[in-house]
Amino acid sequence: MMTGTGETDEQPSLADIRRSWTEILFSRKMLACVFLGFSSGLPLYVLISLVPAWLRSNDVDLATIGLFALVGLPYTWKFLWSPLMDRYKLPFLGRRRGWALLVQLVLLISIGVLGGFNPATSLQSIVAVVFIVALFSASQDIVIDAYRRELLADDELGTGTSIFVNAYRLSGLVPGALALILADHQPWSVVFWVTGGFMLIGIATTMLIKEVSDDALAPHTLREAVVDPFVEFFSRDGGLKTGLAILAFLFLYKLGDNMATALATPFYIDMGYSLTEIGSVAKVAGLWASIAGGVLGGIIMLKVSINRALWLFGFVQLGTIVPYIWLSQAGHSLPGLFVVVSGEYLGVGLGTIALTAFMARETSKAFTATQFALFSSFIAVPRTLANASTGFIVDAVGWTQFFILCAFIAIPGMLLLFKVAPWTEKPPVEAPPAPAPRVP
Repeated sequence: MMTGTGETDEQPSLADIRRSWTEILFSRKMLACVFLGFSSGLPLYVLISLVPAWLRSNDVDLATIGLFALVGLPYTWKFLWSPLMDRYKLPFLGRRRGWALLVQLVLLISIGVLGGFNPATSLQSIVAVVFIVALFSASQDIVIDAYRRELLADDELGTGTSIFVNAYRLSGLVPGALALILADHQPWSVVFWVTGGFMLIGIATTMLIKEVSDDALAPHTLREAVVDPFVEFFSRDGGLKTGLAILAFLFLYKLGDNMATALATPFYIDMGYSLTEIGSVAKVAGLWASIAGGVLGGIIMLKVSINRALWLFGFVQLGTIVPYIWLSQAGHSLPGLFVVVSGEYLGVGLGTIALTAFMARETSKAFTATQFALFSSFIAVPRTLANASTGFIVDAVGWTQFFILCAFIAIPGMLLLFKVAPWTEKPPVEAPPAPAPRVP
């Protein structure tokens, strides 16, 4: 029977049935997911945590900081060049590892040089370098997403996704906590080079893991790499209507919490917290919440379907906006900051786990890189275009009304679950058995 992803369902073999959760969890594949997730997340959190804090500390206004989200457009449009990375391979390390090494080296250097600019006099240069970080970070996501999908077997996908996503979010502690604490004691030039140096984790991982891409299955022409993934996606059951519904859901599911957290660090600063307080509390709260989210998400994903996880985790991530509303009224409160940061890492992380697993399920193995890039691009749209307006909204209505608005904006994505991931999944329709032949 054909699934929605265009793959053929097969009965699990006896070997698959006998695989225990310990066999899946304690493997080199899962270890690779940890380090690849960390490397993939670090550049993004440089852009959404460290750069806004740096600019705000240098008295750059909120509207300008919000507009910096526009340089993240490569995350939105990465599906445009993902076919090139699927079609061609560099003359070293293989199709996935070669591209990964190249982009990771560029990221290390570009993150490091950022701190050498003065925001008061070099905003144009900063915009250019931030754009380079976004471009190569999006390219790293293309390669690592494809590598992970090709590395993991079907029964490893849920566990591997949970580990990858939580390592991705855990990497935010470097630019969002360690770097902020360091900034109170060292110049920003040192802070950015130390932060960029953590890309060495990804570089070392890329050098040590094995190549998994099969050249025989790779597209042999640009047309195959560019056209066929989109034709396959919109030719599934339900056609264009279902395909558009899935893309709309990917856009809206995390729109509310993306907006709520877009200016989190400037919000904390405006509430009167020092960079050391933000960094110290974020380190503790983010650490426990990421670990708890990883354990909780992994356990729940083993017990419920992806559809039900989207519902459960969606309500949790909607609920994490409420503490922001309260803190905007309470002002400076270290326990309050702890609650808000904990909720951010726990609730938003759980929603990301379910959504990433959903994307993997909807991706055809024949077109992994391009389709995954298309899906993740729609997730990045609200983080770039919508987040660019957050500074103007806050200036117009204030922090409290802004967070209330974010909570309402999160509702349409939840409503689309009725269409793309209903709580009660209909079992596949089996063909009736052929009538038994008459015995004469």
